[in-house]
Amino acid sequence: MKDAAEFDIIVYGATGFTGRLVAEHLAARYGVGGEVKWAMAGRSLEKLEAVRDEIGAPTDTPLVVADAADPESLKAMVGRAKAILTTVGPYQLYGSDLVAACAAAGTDYLDLSGEPNWMARMIVEHEAAAKASGARILFSCGFDSIPFELGVFFAQETAKAKLGGVVPRVKGRMRQLKGGLSGGTAASGRATMEAIQKDPSQLMLMIDPFALTPGFRGPEQPRGDAVEHDEDLGADVGPFMMAAINTKNVHRSNFLQGHAYGKDFVYDEMAVVDPKAPASFALDPANSPKPGEGPSKEERESGFYDAVFVGLAADGRKVRVAVKGDKDPGYGSTSKIIAETAICLVNAPDVPGGIWVPGAALGNRLIERLQKNAGLSFEVEA
Repeated sequence: MKDAAEFDIIVYGATGFTGRLVAEHLAARYGVGGEVKWAMAGRSLEKLEAVRDEIGAPTDTPLVVADAADPESLKAMVGRAKAILTTVGPYQLYGSDLVAACAAAGTDYLDLSGEPNWMARMIVEHEAAAKASGARILFSCGFDSIPFELGVFFAQETAKAKLGGVVPRVKGRMRQLKGGLSGGTAASGRATMEAIQKDPSQLMLMIDPFALTPGFRGPEQPRGDAVEHDEDLGADVGPFMMAAINTKNVHRSNFLQGHAYGKDFVYDEMAVVDPKAPASFALDPANSPKPGEGPSKEERESGFYDAVFVGLAADGRKVRVAVKGDKDPGYGSTSKIIAETAICLVNAPDVPGGIWVPGAALGNRLIERLQKNAGLSFEVEA
């Protein structure tokens, strides 16, 4: 059924700020009907036409009308594509019917979710259907959490090459960051807090690093909630607000790979405390734009990030790798990352159905594609 699909990828939410950037990347890099057959989708045909023209996409770019409030329109859209790439969040408010439709139809699904309470529920409700249909459901395909999940994967691949095996401990440290949180991410955070207020039991899930590994609990993990001195970096580090979602995805990645990093694997994530580049405070939801709004092109172009991953072997040996992005994390980099992840996925028929995190599903193939097409670099430093 997937082979006969009309499109490889439908970008759902293409009239929103991030969805528009995804469509702009696809139009500029692939045109229409070439290597990647893709379409733009949203609630309003008129808005889709306007965005198509504004971003300079070809006039024959296919446009699809679909609405999260109309499940039948979602099912119709899902039936036309190999993969649905959705930027319509918060996903706990607007994503559940789309996940269900994709899981039932065998259509791949990718999003930018940083909502672990919702992700945990989707795993319970739809993993069996996705495995049966062959649908590959990929959450967290943007700045949260691909640079971090793949950063750990790359550190472990480096450890295998340099040290002869994986390491039981990896530290993720955001060294520098310029750019802000996206409005959609901030809205997702607010929706999650409202969900916790309605159901306080969800708070335990939010603070549990193994919330996305059903049936498995690893060892106690570092809390990362206070400033401390990191001897491996020679710098003070403090809380990094993306850690709450990234650590969960890293542990799910290990889980989905059959505990390739070991069942005793320990990972934490913090930010270097540097007054000149305060990564720990740069992602401030109070200063983030509203959904549908975002920084100027100049602001996106001048943004960047630099994360380091230190792998520690039991005998004291170490490896150190870096993951860097060439645009602001919340928009410029995220839009390229999810677009290229979708292409990588539709070109990977060997990946079985199920609810995945991107690195566990695509590994080195995704690293290669992101380095070639999305402005990321993966470097061995030591």
